[in-house]
Parts: sequence; structure tokens; C-alpha cells
Amino acid sequence: MKRSVCSSVIAGLFLVAAHAGAHDTTAAKTATAAPAAAAGSTSGIEIAAMDRNVRAQDDFFRYTQGTWMKDVDIPSDRSSWGAFNIAQDRVEQQIRTIVEGAAAQKNAAAGSDAQKMGDFYTSYVDQARRDALGLAPLKGELARVAALKDKRAMASLMARFARIGADAPLDMYVGQDNKDSTRYIVGISQSGLGMPDRDYYLATDDARLKDIRAKYQAHIEKMLALAGHQDAAAKAQQIVALETEIARAQWTKVENRDPVKRYNKMSLAELRKLLPGFDWTTYLKGTGAGSATSVIVNQPSYLAALDKLIAATPLETWKPYFEFRLLSAYAPYLSQAFVDESFAFRGTVLSGAKENRPLDKRAIAEINRNLSEVVGKVYVAQHFPAERKQQVLDMAKNFITAFGEGIETLDWMSPETKKQAQVKLSKINVKIGYPDKWRDYGKLKVVRGDLVGNVMRSREFGHEYQVNRLGKPVDRSVWSMSPQTVNAYYSPTLNEVVFPAARLQYPLYDADAEPAVNYGSVGISIGHEISHAFDDKGSQFDGDGNLRNWWTKEDAEKFAARGKVLVAQYAGYSPLPGYNVNGELTLGENIADNAGAIMASRAYKIYLKGKPGPVIDGFTAEQRLFMGLSQARKGKARDAALISQVKSDPHSPSEFRVNGSLRNHPGFYEAFEVKPGDKMYLEPKDRVIFW
Repeated sequence: MKRSVCSSVIAGLFLVAAHAGAHDTTAAKTATAAPAAAAGSTSGIEIAAMDRNVRAQDDFFRYTQGTWMKDVDIPSDRSSWGAFNIAQDRVEQQIRTIVEGAAAQKNAAAGSDAQKMGDFYTSYVDQARRDALGLAPLKGELARVAALKDKRAMASLMARFARIGADAPLDMYVGQDNKDSTRYIVGISQSGLGMPDRDYYLATDDARLKDIRAKYQAHIEKMLALAGHQDAAAKAQQIVALETEIARAQWTKVENRDPVKRYNKMSLAELRKLLPGFDWTTYLKGTGAGSATSVIVNQPSYLAALDKLIAATPLETWKPYFEFRLLSAYAPYLSQAFVDESFAFRGTVLSGAKENRPLDKRAIAEINRNLSEVVGKVYVAQHFPAERKQQVLDMAKNFITAFGEGIETLDWMSPETKKQAQVKLSKINVKIGYPDKWRDYGKLKVVRGDLVGNVMRSREFGHEYQVNRLGKPVDRSVWSMSPQTVNAYYSPTLNEVVFPAARLQYPLYDADAEPAVNYGSVGISIGHEISHAFDDKGSQFDGDGNLRNWWTKEDAEKFAARGKVLVAQYAGYSPLPGYNVNGELTLGENIADNAGAIMASRAYKIYLKGKPGPVIDGFTAEQRLFMGLSQARKGKARDAALISQVKSDPHSPSEFRVNGSLRNHPGFYEAFEVKPGDKMYLEPKDRVIFW
């Protein structure tokens, strides 16, 4: 089971002017019982971002950030802009200083961290050399594709693609066995599409997606033409037709959310029967997983359909398909013509960005991906104060306590299931900041002037790191995210929540602000990730990380019934006309948002130890907590990005992550005196509380 990755990232927190405006009377009325703020306390709320012409009770998302949304343009090199991007930009500047410092070292020892960072960066930003090399860096890999003599040989090529990070109709990975979390196992999954979701290929009644399909075919034609194909137009048409058939055979993203249906453990003999025309021995050996005796097949019906598709499709169609998949995977690292064409489709058509990010920022992003813990080790030393780890860990302990208290208050859950839930909660491991031990990159070779080679060797290094885990004990110290990543995640098989250092520094965590806003802004992430252990997927795993039903039949049915109500709620939200949120696809994230918000309120009360929270800038502590939560998800996006999100992303758009969860939160109604007739109001019978 792959981890649940969440992009609920905190906005910048700024000291701003005193509260005044349209909602003063409500704030003042609810604030009278609380004491004045201590001298020197700051609210941490970005008051200048608020729109006082919008009532908190009608649209809390725009009440807290409406002015910012009106005044801020999405940068031309971005498809969206908000708290995540603001935070990440700051982190990238910090990392740029580290990497440029390494690049400036003239006598860095070969193989040292400084040499790797410096030479990788120099290779990336040397566009003149990349232009001079043209397609030459891919000559060897393109020759592999051209050398395909029969379909049986596709297994070897696909294994190679798995090693170097190029898509193919099959994907393999090594992860924990969902029903035996003490061991690693090979997973086989569907893959091979160039657009975000099967709907982009199959939807016939959507004019926008139809237009994107046409532009995708034109993009493939241009890429093949750049690679020297004389019949690029005909080949592009064949590739789109092939990918459409691949899409038709694939499971939907909603179907893929079911961990029980995806768990299909098979012997190699059973695997060969499922896809008999494929050389599995060569494939597994080529990926480095030749020692595997069993695998987990995520989508068995897809493999059966792929077997027929391989047989029915001429080799002369498969070859340009693989060539395009290779070109697509490495175009950002080639000459300017390839870079521009790749961005024109992926950046502009699919995401709406108007221009590519500056070369140096793309270089930093690539180094973060490929040298993640090399950079991370320096990053935390310079930008993550030692005391921060304990501060956030203390917050997390309050959230664990809050969740435990919440379990005991549930009137719909039996004592038997509550006991099992408490056992799982007690076993959650919390990781803060950075790993206890750093990954060894000694075997990774980085060569100045060889960007494609550096990327390819880095991807192979990462792949080898994965497959080398086979047969070894599960290492619970490993992180799946770098310390400099502005994000967080929950792993169901490790039963752990992980918060990287970059997620926990100013302006994401404001040490000078009164804690209420941090319990809203950082706390919503802590509560959200813990809640993933108990969402519709996570709740199917026990405290040891095994896929096991620990629910009574009646409690499971009640939980599922609540889920159906939440699905219907979010399915009614639409960021663009004709594009509604997929309530089933986003159910897990929506459960985590709703439960996480309630946990934030409870955890803050635990922190207060019975004392009243202070009033600052005219807002009660409870109000600031919700405002911090909302401003942590500040954001706006281009239409193309929103379409891609509702089609393929398990997260709801930001405004619905805020308004949707708070409409179900009793504490929000109390803090802002939400009444019948207000647009944020839901009848009590229609509100959903899971935990």
C-alpha cells in the first residue's frame, strides 16, 4: 500500500493591523468572555488577506483570504498559487544558496556531497551544452527501442524503463506486503498513459477534454518530429489510439482506492497465466526483482486485457509508443526545443501555466528529487532549529490524546470497535523533521556536463534502493519524503505520520504567534494525517500495518453510511461549471480534513488545560484557530489545473477543503455564530462527524 500524501501546506503568517470591519460585532460579542492577550502576543493571522465584504458565515474561505485572491495574480510560470507555493518558494531559495555554494567549490572531493550537488546543478543550468548535445544523450536508450525484434522482447525494454523512470503499460514497485507488514514484496500495477486520467481519453461528452486529446496528439507528433520521424503524424495517431485502449482497460481512480480489491497475491505461475504472452522471468530479472517468488497484482483484469492488447497491436505501433514514452520522460533535460514542446503541453495545455519556470528553479527542483537526503542533511542543519522538533512533537501528542478522547465520545461505535481503534491509535509513530539516519548516496555517480546521465543514474539509484529491500527486514526508520519537502504523509503499512522540516518552519510555523493559530495552521496537517489512519482506506489496516478487518459488521456499516453522506456533500461542490468534485475519489482526504479540523479544536483545548484562550486583534482563540486553518489552505488555480485536479487528484480544491469541513464542525458554528439561513449552515441531521 502506498503512503497517503497530502498537500495541505501552510500559508505565510504575518503580523498585521488590528481587526476592524464587517464582522466586528460578532467577533466582539463572542470575545467578551476571554481575557486580553498578553503583551507582545501576535495573532499570526494575515488580516490584510481577508475580505470583510464576505460574511464568515456564508463563505469562510473567501472571508479569510478574499482580498488576497482578488489582488494576487497567479505567476505566469505557475498553474496555481497559494500557501504551498509561497512556502515552497522560500524553501527553494534556501536550497539554492546551499547548492550554489556547493557549485562554487573548486576543489570539492570527487564523490562528496558538495561535488554531487554542484555538478548536478551546473549540468542542469548549462543549456548551451544541452542544446549542443541535442538528442545524443538518449542515443543508447533510443537504440534499445529501435532494436525491438519481436513482442517477447518488450519485457526486457519495459524492465529497463522501470529502472530509468520512463512509463510503460506496466509499473513495478517494492513495498510492504499489505497483509504481512514485516516483509517486502513486489507490486505490479497499471501504467503507461501520457495524460492524467483515463477520462482524458474516454470522455466523449466533454468539449474541453476532447480539445486536450487533439492537442495531445499534436504534441506527440511534434515530439516525434523533433526526434527525426518523417511519418510523425501517422505515428502520433497510432499512439493515441493505443493509449486509448490502455485507458479503456485500466481501473478508475475510485476503483483503485479499494485496498482489498487491489490485494491480489499471486505466485509467478499464476502471474504467467494472467498475462501469458509476457516474459515475466526476463522482466523481473531486468528490474532487479528476479528473486521474487510471489507478487501483488493491483489490477488483475487490466493485466488480462493487456495480454490481448499486446497480441492485437503491431510491433510497429509499440515501437513509436515506447520511443515517445522515453522522449516524454527525458524531454525536460534535453535541448531547448524538447524542453519547450514538453512544457507547451504538460505545463500549458494540462496545467494552464503561461511560461516555464526559470532554469535555476527547475534545477533546484530536480536536485531535490534526485539528491533528496544529500540536500536535506544540510538543509535541516541550517534551517530547522533543534527545539522545533520537540515543539511539534508536543503538539502531535495533544492530537493523539484528542483523537483518543474523540473515539470514546462516538455514539455510533460499539465498545468492541472502540477498543480496537484505541489500540491502533496507541501504535501510531510520529516522525518530525528529518530521518534518524541518512541514506548513503556513495554509489551514485554525478558527472558535470552530463545532465541526462545524471538524471538516469539517479533514477536507477532510487530503483535499486527499492528492489534491494527484497528479502530484508522492513526498515521502519526510512522516510518516503525529503526533509525539505513542504508536505506530510501517513503510511498505513508503517502506521506512521511524517512531517518534514520544511513543513514546520516560518512562515509555516510561527513561533512568535499565540498557539491558537498554529493549532489551526500546522495542527490541521497533524490532525489530518493522523485521521488518515481512520479514513475509509486507512481504517482497513490495523495498528501493525496489516490489511485486517477490526470492525464489527454493524460499525462498518454505520461508518460506510457516513461516508455516503460525505460523498454526496462534496459531489455537490463545483470549482468550474460542469466540473464537480468526485466525492468518491476524494472521500479519504475529505474524511481526514473533517476529522482533522475537529481534532485541532480538541487538541488546542488540551493545550489550554482548562484556561481560556486570549483575544488578539479582536478575535477569540477559537476563531483564530479556524482562520489559521483556512489561511493554511490559501490558494487559487487556473481552469486547466482545476480540471486536472477534479479528474485525477484525491484532494478536493482548497475552498471545499475549508468550507466543506467546517460546515460539519460544531465548534465552527459556535465560534462564528452560524445560524439557519447562512450559506455555511447545514442542518444538524446533515452534518457528518466520523471521529
